[in-house]
Amino acid sequence: MNGYDTHSHPEPFETKAGLPEADIRRAVEDLQRTFEVYCETNDDRLSEIETRSASDTVTRDKLERIDAALDKQMRRLDEISLKGSRPQREAGGERMSSTAQIEHKSAFETYVRSGREENLRPLEEKALSVGSDPDGGYLVPEETESEILRRLASVSPIRAIAGTRQVSASVFKKPFSIAGPQTGWVGETAARPQTTGPTLAELAFPTMELYAMPAATATLLEDAAVDVDAWIAEEVETAFAEQEGAAFVNGDGANKPRGFLDYPQVDESAWTWGNLGTVSTGVSGAFPASDPADVLIDLIYALKSGYRQNARFVMNRRTQGAVRKLKDGDGNYIWQPPAAVGQPATLMTFPVSEAEDMPDIAADAPAIAFGDFRRGYLIVDRTGVRILRDPFSAKPYVLFYTTKRVGGGVQDFDAIKLLSFAL
Repeated sequence: MNGYDTHSHPEPFETKAGLPEADIRRAVEDLQRTFEVYCETNDDRLSEIETRSASDTVTRDKLERIDAALDKQMRRLDEISLKGSRPQREAGGERMSSTAQIEHKSAFETYVRSGREENLRPLEEKALSVGSDPDGGYLVPEETESEILRRLASVSPIRAIAGTRQVSASVFKKPFSIAGPQTGWVGETAARPQTTGPTLAELAFPTMELYAMPAATATLLEDAAVDVDAWIAEEVETAFAEQEGAAFVNGDGANKPRGFLDYPQVDESAWTWGNLGTVSTGVSGAFPASDPADVLIDLIYALKSGYRQNARFVMNRRTQGAVRKLKDGDGNYIWQPPAAVGQPATLMTFPVSEAEDMPDIAADAPAIAFGDFRRGYLIVDRTGVRILRDPFSAKPYVLFYTTKRVGGGVQDFDAIKLLSFAL
């Protein structure tokens, strides 16, 4: 290939719902071809470094353009996958499991559209729920809550891979054993001394309030063709996902979930429960110049075999761009693009989750995480999403103060390891 112009290169596909299968297949093929060009260009860059101790500016610029094109194509594949994973409405409306749910949905829609709450308040009181909390508001129907959680699972990177639990209390407590019962070998007729019992401790996951405040015009609310449930779920989806994504990675636990990077980090050789083990690259703020992929192998095998079966890498887009350039000892690129829509990119055959809240590669930064996040990190959702209608604060718009309570934290400190770019 003589060149690669990202401006003249045709757009590989459109991100419209219902995209034909042939177009989706062509999109994946375009991504694979772009990665082939990327590999050829990076090989040229490495060859120039070997022969002249520096790469040509033209080659570096070309590689950056292709890298940007790869990111763009992968984002579009993600958009197609996201649209395909969102729940579809059934013809004739959603299924209801009971008359009470139908009544609640109808009364809730009346409240959202017109502000009339006389039908909604008795239903919530009858269900033994609080009709109005200190800030006011009402619980959304179960179907709306479920759709919000499904949408969040599709767009929130850590929620998509972590363990989740719904609770009705404000704090979820999980006991765990820090020392098992004492055991020993004995002869057939030897005495059996009394053994000590297991030592238990407890992890607590408090739920914190997360809010969004979508706005609607009176015209939108008066339009009977507008699906109120879907509109609310779509409006809060991005706001909730962005806040959750940041908290699940870096949250300090103060009025928000505690992110996995907020826990103490120690070298893997000195790992103990309550800390996350780290593997160092040996170079401050960079991969080693010689055999850089070896530190990723060390990271993989720092994790016990029982966790590696469902393990994955977590990093941000810029770190993933640096990893794309790495090769194994046989000269093969260790990063591979998705093989199909809905599938992740892979690194050394393990899937890669892109979380923009992960730190960039820098001195002492734990820029890459690896582990079984479903066992390692727990997200706790308190049952119930609440909405307060406010037609006064931003006239002529109607605001919908939407809140949910969510918590999170590490539940298994042996299931997640970090690659630290440190000496």
